[in-house]
Amino acid sequence: MTVNGSIARGVSDGHALPAGGGLPDGCEERRLRLVGGEPVTAPAPAPAPALSAREVEVLLAWFRSESKVEAARELYISVGTLNTHLARVRTKYAKAGRVASTKAALVVRALQDGLVSLDDW
Repeated sequence: MTVNGSIARGVSDGHALPAGGGLPDGCEERRLRLVGGEPVTAPAPAPAPALSAREVEVLLAWFRSESKVEAARELYISVGTLNTHLARVRTKYAKAGRVASTKAALVVRALQDGLVSLDDW
C-alpha cells in the first residue's frame, strides 16, 4: 500500500482513512487527514479573554469552594454579586469564542489559560 498513491488520493476525494489505521510503520500514531499530501492543522486556539483581577479572584474562590454560598462568604460578598462576576466571566469567554457554561468548563478554561494548575488542588 502506498501512502502517496491510494491513501492521499482517497482522502482528497473525501474518503476517510481506514479505522484500523492502514498507515505504514513509523508514521505518527495519530491519524492526520491529508489534503493534497499536506496535514491539516487545527486552528490556533482563541486568545484568553481579559479578566479583571477581581473576576479571577472570584473564579478561583468558587473553584475551591463546595458552593457559591461558601465562595461568597470567603470573599465577603453576596451570592448575587458572585453570580454577577461569574456571568461576566462567562460572557467574556463566549465573546472570545470559548463558551464555558458550566463550572467544569470554566475550570478547563482556567487551566488552558494558566490561571490555575492541577497542583493547586
